[in-house]
Amino acid sequence: MLQPYQIEFLRLALAHEVLKFGEFTLKSGRVSPYFFNLGKISSGVAMRALGAAYAQALTASGIEYDMLFGPAYKGIPLVTAVACAQAERGIDVPYAYNRKEAKDHGEGGTLVGAAPRGRVVIVDDVLTAGTALRQAVRLLQDAGAEPVAAVIALDRQEKGPSGLSAVQEMERDAKIRVVPLVTVQTMLGYLAGDGADRATLDAIRAYQVQYGVAA
Repeated sequence: MLQPYQIEFLRLALAHEVLKFGEFTLKSGRVSPYFFNLGKISSGVAMRALGAAYAQALTASGIEYDMLFGPAYKGIPLVTAVACAQAERGIDVPYAYNRKEAKDHGEGGTLVGAAPRGRVVIVDDVLTAGTALRQAVRLLQDAGAEPVAAVIALDRQEKGPSGLSAVQEMERDAKIRVVPLVTVQTMLGYLAGDGADRATLDAIRAYQVQYGVAA
């Protein structure tokens, strides 16, 4: 059963064309029947709604944490929105983010915001190769913090070269929990109940049969 925050998130994604359907050639060379681009969220109201969805997913996960971290670049507005959403719910949590290039003047360094400490949840958009998340894990560990989880928007549940999904690889390699707001299966359930085009649903299901991992 879909949670209310998942329904609101998927409505938001469709309304802002974060989620589109058709034929899209991915970086992997696969032709996907859907495309997901969280960068389409570009207004204050939409970002506030997105931050609320992330915050509710994080709370629902039951993960205990001391601060939030957003990897450059897409994670920066996301972690800010999530921290604000938590503050509106009475949870004041510190957050930080990184620069991709170290600053050589002023305070210097690559980290901005609260000093990394304790248990950290990383906030990012979609896990593909996982490069940014792995860098964030190393950065936080080097700073003496303990990355415990990452919250992302969508788990495509799609096999990589290893036969595992990007989420499965991340959990195995980095020893952190990855919490998606929605998975492809969640998305399919919502679309089917919302009266989506049958051909679109069939195309996504066929794609998952070919490339998907076990849910």
